[in-house]
Amino acid sequence: MKLMAQQEVEWFSTWFDSPYYHILYKDRDLDEAQRFMDRLLTYLHPKPHEKILDLACGKGRHSVYLNQNGYDVTGLDLSEQSIAFAKKFENNRLHFDVHDMRQVYKPEYFDFILNLFTSFGYFENETENVVALCATTESLKHGGKIVIDFMNTDKTIEHLVAEEEKVVQGIRFRITRKLENDFIVKTIRFSDKGEDYHFEERVRALREEDFMEYFRMTQLRLVEVLGDYNLNPYDREKSDRMIFVLKK
Repeated sequence: MKLMAQQEVEWFSTWFDSPYYHILYKDRDLDEAQRFMDRLLTYLHPKPHEKILDLACGKGRHSVYLNQNGYDVTGLDLSEQSIAFAKKFENNRLHFDVHDMRQVYKPEYFDFILNLFTSFGYFENETENVVALCATTESLKHGGKIVIDFMNTDKTIEHLVAEEEKVVQGIRFRITRKLENDFIVKTIRFSDKGEDYHFEERVRALREEDFMEYFRMTQLRLVEVLGDYNLNPYDREKSDRMIFVLKK
């Protein structure tokens, strides 16, 4: 039985499949993301024949970019709608699949696994974060590397914007944010075509020590923690990100 069938519908399985998710976030900084990946590729130095997994790839634009740079890439995401879109870009060295990260995909198959832009910590039960990390590790070859890019939680909470409104494509999104039961919760409300909508994003407020505890339960060894998309060293008080580089 799949894990999804054992519990209530999870927020990410509905919100990420909604067309409104992509409307709200359509102006995300693609240039910054590509510069980050350029630096990451220089840092990791994958060989052309090595296989890269983009875990929680969304609509696949970062996977496509990696493939355009000459790499063999597989993109995985739980959102059927996103993967259906991404599959339009497939070629013999770029593939996409619908997949739940809590389950093993292909044992010892990938040389590098990238989990970027805070695509972790979504599960209500903290144990499932470890399940997801262990399943991901099983898909990595011995000697391979995983990169997990997460927000610097302390700094994010310190600068949390409690309320804001955004108008995108004529839709007024009312957004609130709060810390609740060790989750950063973003509530999104809006109306469109006479219908009212309400979605939530819930990301566990994981800190460096939480990740270290997770890593101890896997076959992974921490190589380095970077603090931003320029790959500067991590500083708990100042850094925008926690980018963990791990080796199996």
